[in-house]
Amino acid sequence: MANTERQKLTGPEYQDARTTEIHSSETPARPYNILIINADTYRYDNLFDRAAIPVATPNLDAFAARAVSMSSFYTGSFPTIPERTDLISGRYAWPWYPWQQLAEKNLMPQLLNHHGYVTQLICDCPHLFNTGFNRVFNGAFQVRGQEGDVHLLHMNDAIVPMMPREKTRTGHHFQDRNLVDLHRWTNRYPTCEEETFPYRTAAHAVRWLEENDTYRPFLLWVDFFDPHEPWDPPEYMVRKYDPTYTGTPMMHPNYGRADDYTLEELRNLRAHYCAEAELVDRWVGRIYQKLDDLELWDNTIVIFTTDHGMSLGEHNRTGKSNINDRDGRRWPLYPEVAHIPFLIAAPGLEGGTQVDLLAQPADILPTLIELNGLSVEPPQSFHGRSFAPSLKGQLQEPLREWAICGCFLRNQGDVVSPTAVTPVVYTHEWAYAPIGPDGVPELFDLEHDPYAESNVIANHQDIAQDLHAKLIQWLRDIDAPPAAIDVYI
Repeated sequence: MANTERQKLTGPEYQDARTTEIHSSETPARPYNILIINADTYRYDNLFDRAAIPVATPNLDAFAARAVSMSSFYTGSFPTIPERTDLISGRYAWPWYPWQQLAEKNLMPQLLNHHGYVTQLICDCPHLFNTGFNRVFNGAFQVRGQEGDVHLLHMNDAIVPMMPREKTRTGHHFQDRNLVDLHRWTNRYPTCEEETFPYRTAAHAVRWLEENDTYRPFLLWVDFFDPHEPWDPPEYMVRKYDPTYTGTPMMHPNYGRADDYTLEELRNLRAHYCAEAELVDRWVGRIYQKLDDLELWDNTIVIFTTDHGMSLGEHNRTGKSNINDRDGRRWPLYPEVAHIPFLIAAPGLEGGTQVDLLAQPADILPTLIELNGLSVEPPQSFHGRSFAPSLKGQLQEPLREWAICGCFLRNQGDVVSPTAVTPVVYTHEWAYAPIGPDGVPELFDLEHDPYAESNVIANHQDIAQDLHAKLIQWLRDIDAPPAAIDVYI
């Protein structure tokens, strides 16, 4: 049972040093704290299909036993920053703009400020600070050094090539190096777990909880960039998943064709991903342990989710988008990328249960508002809808008949770019890609083909046409720009 002496509602006395005032008259009686843990590039089957991805996840398994899990949760806007824009605003980003500075008017931290919350971002995802997410939280802290974030030069040390260029993502960065070489050089070689990013990010989150546990309510958003590549866990963790490999460590996908790798290299690439995902589980577990220590479970909503998954050989791809000079295909958002985990624990919710409701990141903010009983009038209407009743075990009409996963897309002349990321429409039964790898539509029967490997559109033209019409109608319903609709007409 929670220690009631610790649950001091001090929010109305706080005033944000940046821009947002807190109005005590708007604060309901004792809203719950909110802890959002976002782990980038975390596949759904890391947790729910060990036959496909054999990641050890004891801490997230334990969390799932006390949480409600969503079995049909899909990414919305792709990739990293557009998805987090959906989450923070309750609105879809991808029909309007690509990766860009945060410009939405609906902003979760500021909406919560008006109800007495203090808000903190702790992350090692370099892109959040680069795009202005840090500016809308009361406090923001970044662990530096991920994915090409060269922050402290040490030029006395050579930048050692870690992988052949033809085995990793196309691109040139500091001193014409690729990302995996820079990552290893910037961060040195992590032979000890305490040098890795999951450890360091979790340690800051744990300390924040220790120093703020008596304040209520708070929003703490912890954003792990892992298991995003480069996959650089200690090699002794990788050997558990691939004990016989003796070649060059495969620490970074090529964002192209999987058959650029030998079978042994591809297995080692998957092993590096699995080890990185296990490392995330271990240090997310440390945060959960601190919730135990501080008796915070009884007054905190706790979420674990991600932005998208990752292809690790499926559809002859490694990566999540085509960034490779040797691959000429478009990349639809197939299930290994689009289907994502969402788990939530909160007072009053029955742990160990599952909800099979189609939902997406834009639905998270309206759900948090309803779970807390807050009265919020957002500057712009939400695209998302609350699934709080379903979490509570109540009957609820479906939020939607389909979930649409997309990336900013415009015609180049009369065609979509031949290497574009293209949308997929998901229902419980079907996945429809209006623009397949070669530009031709595809349809998959998810009940019999959950990884969308066998195109059955020839036998179900009526289903494909119906889902195509639904995509266009959905874009019109949310007042998407005409240029976003013209792609599919």
